[in-house]
Amino acid sequence: MSHEPLYEPAGHLLTPVDHEVPQRVARLRSLGLGQWAEPEFDAFARDLAETARRLVGTGVAPFAMVNFVTDRQFLAGLYAPPDPGADPAGAVELGREIPLDHGYCPHVVVRRKALVLDDICDYPRFAGNPVVDKLGIRTYVGAPLIDRTGTTLGTICVVDREPRPWGRPGLNLIKERAAELVRLIGRREESLG
Repeated sequence: MSHEPLYEPAGHLLTPVDHEVPQRVARLRSLGLGQWAEPEFDAFARDLAETARRLVGTGVAPFAMVNFVTDRQFLAGLYAPPDPGADPAGAVELGREIPLDHGYCPHVVVRRKALVLDDICDYPRFAGNPVVDKLGIRTYVGAPLIDRTGTTLGTICVVDREPRPWGRPGLNLIKERAAELVRLIGRREESLG
């Protein structure tokens, strides 16, 4: 039984210790993933956001991401809804690289299980995350991308500025869409080989 801590401090937050980073980096490189934004993953994120919007019955689609996690988080796929306070043609500006202590995807990667937070503020462990204050994020649903080798490549996730009742339908949606994206990555790998 290991007595290593499951979490290490990252500023004022707890970031999960991830011992699989070297293996994940090698696997992502072999797949040619995690270094740049990809239109195919942006389209996937846009569709995921729209599907999530219909599921919870909101007027505006939430944020959705395809996130490859190493010593950083890289959003190879991203959908950000238009910012109502900005130019109508503009969207919230999110960078493609995010520190590990921002958001909840590193937790999903280490746990290798989906995570549903209907209202982040109901979870003291997660409520202090910088995305709550910087972007006003109040809800999260994410699932790991575990490929044919058993490597967790990253996650897909949906976040929003309002609490959302994801429940079992949200959990099923994110798990089904993660499996779909893993199949897509597998087909890409076959075409490279």
